[in-house]
Amino acid sequence: MQAKLRYLRVSPRKTRLVVDLVRGKGVSEAINILTFTSRAASEPVRKLIMSAIANAEAADKDQDDLFIKEIFVDEGPTLRRFRPRAMGRATRINKRTSHVTCVLGERE
Repeated sequence: MQAKLRYLRVSPRKTRLVVDLVRGKGVSEAINILTFTSRAASEPVRKLIMSAIANAEAADKDQDDLFIKEIFVDEGPTLRRFRPRAMGRATRINKRTSHVTCVLGERE
């Protein structure tokens, strides 16, 4: 039972801060934590966990026994933008993206 979130427009470093809050927790506790976390990545990560739960329920797993076995963030492609600067120069602005993978396990 897993779900993937790709091309999330939040940098991997910021997303990892949110993901670290819920690693190893039960799914209901994780959803509760993410609902009240005020970070940009918390809502997409919550939806990702809800999707993984739906995938598990489709495979006849009980939601009460599920926990977040593995959740990690990889770096996606970087969007490069340019910002005008003084004396006709330009600097590059990197808009980073994240790929998040969530794997649920079943407690015995």
